Amino acid sequence: MLWIGITAIPQLIALAFQLSRTFVIGSAGWAGTSIQIILLSIVAILIAYIASLFAQAATFLAVTDLYLSRPASVANCLRRALSEIGTVFGVGFLTGLAILAGLIALIVPGIYIGCRLIVGVPAAIVEQRSPSDAVGRSWRLTSGNAGRAFVMVLLYLVLAVAATTIVQAPFLIAVAFYRNNYSMLQVWTACMQVASTLVNIVVSPIILIATSIFYFDLRVRKEAFDLQFMMDPASERITPPSAGTVPSILS
Repeated sequence: MLWIGITAIPQLIALAFQLSRTFVIGSAGWAGTSIQIILLSIVAILIAYIASLFAQAATFLAVTDLYLSRPASVANCLRRALSEIGTVFGVGFLTGLAILAGLIALIVPGIYIGCRLIVGVPAAIVEQRSPSDAVGRSWRLTSGNAGRAFVMVLLYLVLAVAATTIVQAPFLIAVAFYRNNYSMLQVWTACMQVASTLVNIVVSPIILIATSIFYFDLRVRKEAFDLQFMMDPASERITPPSAGTVPSILS
């Protein structure tokens, strides 16, 4: 329930705005312009993105607490996650730029870069690193382990797509059936949004937990982190800072 609670609170806040947007746009008394509709859509996307960052930071904090034998609670992890939002956003932004650059060059380099930078966020949170430093740290930790990261992400994507398709299929059929009845279309669209959020609440913690475990596994294999922590409980943050910032794909 810890993972569901951590993910559910930010996602339900985002869902509330999505539902409001769905019914406001379709209300009889609302006469918004196309620009207003676009702006509402952008705001909805931003709120959903911030909610995902919030859940991501809180989940990594919870896994870290449990891994290091510390008590973890939904309220405590969410409260601490608030101070990590900027860092998580920074890591995500730099990672996204690096992946985009790889995708522009060729598809495969983009995928490879994504796999190498997958533990940037836990590195930033656990080791209290800056976004650029965390990206470089992830690049070094995942050296020789991009294949493991790829398999992990691939399995998650298969599960997420399958779950989303199964849950949303009935609502998609209903939306298509009532496409000429706007009031019913609103209802079924709202139901689809609720279903999508529920799937996300249940499924998204899987990749976040797996990424956290992957991060600690890499540190155990490469730095004997388990022995280091047994000798010094504060050693989860004792790692030298990166020499550079965002790594080159050729490094």
